Parts: sequence; C-alpha cells; structure tokens
Amino acid sequence: MHVPDGFINAPVSAGTGVVAAAAVAVSLRGARRELDGGPGEVGERTAPLAGLVAAFIFAVQMLNFPVAAGTSGHLLGGALAAILVGPYTGVLCVSVVLLLQGVLFADGGLTALGTNITDMGVVTVLVAYAVFRGLLRVLPRRRSMVTGASFVAALVSVPAAAVAFTAIYALGGTTDVALGKVFGAMVGVHVLIGIGEAVITAATVGAVAAVRPDLVYAARDRLAVRLELRPSPLSAGQDAAPGPAPDPAPAPVAARRRSLRPLWISGLVVTLLCAGGLSFYASSSPDGLEKVAADNGIDKKEQKHAAEDSPLADYGVKDIADTRLSGGLAGVIGVGATLAVGSGVFLVVRRRRDRSPAEATEAGSAGSVPAAER
Repeated sequence: MHVPDGFINAPVSAGTGVVAAAAVAVSLRGARRELDGGPGEVGERTAPLAGLVAAFIFAVQMLNFPVAAGTSGHLLGGALAAILVGPYTGVLCVSVVLLLQGVLFADGGLTALGTNITDMGVVTVLVAYAVFRGLLRVLPRRRSMVTGASFVAALVSVPAAAVAFTAIYALGGTTDVALGKVFGAMVGVHVLIGIGEAVITAATVGAVAAVRPDLVYAARDRLAVRLELRPSPLSAGQDAAPGPAPDPAPAPVAARRRSLRPLWISGLVVTLLCAGGLSFYASSSPDGLEKVAADNGIDKKEQKHAAEDSPLADYGVKDIADTRLSGGLAGVIGVGATLAVGSGVFLVVRRRRDRSPAEATEAGSAGSVPAAER
C-alpha cells in the first residue's frame, strides 16, 4: 500500500504530512514511557527489541504473497509493532521503515511520505492496538487468546488502512474515478491481504509469547508470571526445626533479569534470511494498491520517483547482474540500515527519558544526600 508520488494532490499531501509529523512527535513523547516502564523491566528491553521489530517489518515487507489472480500482498506491520513494543513505539517503527524505503529503495513517494505514514503507520497501529486490547478484556486469560487476538487485530487493521486511503483519495485524488469503485476494490483485495497479515502477526506474536512472554508489550498484564506465596512453618503455627538457617529462596521468576540476547540474535537471523534469501521467491505480481490503481486508471498521474536512480532502487543493487545476489544483498543492506537507524532512534529516546528535565532537577536538588535516604 505504498502510495507513489502523483496519486494525491499537493494540498492534501501537505495535510497528511502535517498529520504524520504530529503523530511522530506525539509518538516520540509516548515512546519514552513505553521504553522506560512496565513490569519486569520490560521498558529496558523494548529499546533493542524495537529496532529489531522495525528491521523485521522491512524484511517481511519484501515477501509479497499471492492473494488473487495477478495480485499480491505484503505485511504492513502496524499490528505486529503495536503488540510487541507498544502503540507509540510501533508508529515510530513503521515510520522508520517507510522513510528508508522511500529514500533508499524508491518505494513509496517522497511527497507521499506523510500519506504513507498516516495510512500504514498511524491507522494500522491505532486500529490494531484498540482491537487487541479490547479483545483481551473479554477473552479468557490464556496465552492462546493473546495469539488469537493478535490475529484478529492484524486482520482488521489492513482493510482499515484501505478505507483510510480511500478517504484520503476522496479529498485529494488526482484522477476522476468513482469513489465507490475505489472503495470496493481496495477493501476487497485488502481483506484478503489482511489474512496473510494476520497469519504472520499471530505466528510472530505467538512465538515471542512462548519463549519470552514479558516482551509482548500490549499483553504484559495478561502474560505476567503469577507468583505463588507459601506460608512459612512459623506462620502455619509449627515450631521451627533447629539447625542452620536455610538458604535464601531464589528470586521469583518475574523478578529475575533475563538476557534478551538469545531472542535478539535468533530474530536477527530470521530477519536476514527473509530479506536475503526468501525475498527471491516473493510474488512478482503487483500489490493490492498497484493492481487497483492500474485497473481504475488511478496511476495515470503517477510521477517518477525522486530516488529512482538510487543504487538500491527497486530492491536491487545497481550494477550487479545476478538477480538473486542483487536482491538478496539489497535486502541485507536494508535490514542493516533499518536496524541501525531504528535502534539509534529508540536508544536516544530512552536516554532522553532517563535524563528528563524533571529528573535532572530532582537529581540536582538531591545534592549530596545519600542514595539510601533519597
């Protein structure tokens, strides 16, 4: 659903740019809380995980899958990001992916960047997060329900983005096309794409929940480890047996600090395999928006991309004749760039939270007071 240059007129493109900029600004502020809070030090783990989520979304978006005759679809990623790292951080994840795709790979117009962030980032994240949290309120408190809720949330988020595009096109479309036809075609094909989105999202969330439930941000209250408190012999009215003092009880599972490294490395390997290897087998059919645009004449006003001469344009490395090598190398470069930029952004946001003005003032006013007394 990457909107190219020329589909939407300048005034509406500027308007969606303002909406996207405001959403990113609000998300930067909200992400500070997501990257810093949560039970079991989940916020501390969200920063490196968020960079990996952004890279994973970039990689899986290269894996177009067939959904109908002559049409393909790919992951949008808003639902996955919102569920794993939170809605504010999720908007930033998708925004980083869209920015790098537009600048490096000529995928999605630069004048349409605001439209794409609003549609693929803000709408999908907000809709998916609202549906997911709403379902968790009524579903039984089981891990399988978290996976099922992620499936439904992802499924709903994709046609919601199609509806949002139709609304934007109604305001600023550059071709005279019946909106009813655009609406029906966009929603119809993106319901099918949403099924693929739902399968990928549910599989990923389910896998993370199985090994590290503390890292599923949107379900952290449902997947938290419950601690069982057992009475001591004294509290049960029994005499304590003489002898040496027992060894201190081990720390509760929820309180232990578990390394993120195994999951992070495994996730990175899967991401690189998707971008560097599996992408070669992706469907070459036009995606949902491209197909609808071609069938309805929306693409008549499409403009050339400003970055069409990029050495990575169209997800291939320039001057490398071997298609498999060119595409695989471009995918690996894209994963590296997304991981670097995304992780850098999230680490900066977290550090700013660590040293917010209020906290800095409080630390300064504490002076030489011992830490135990503060």
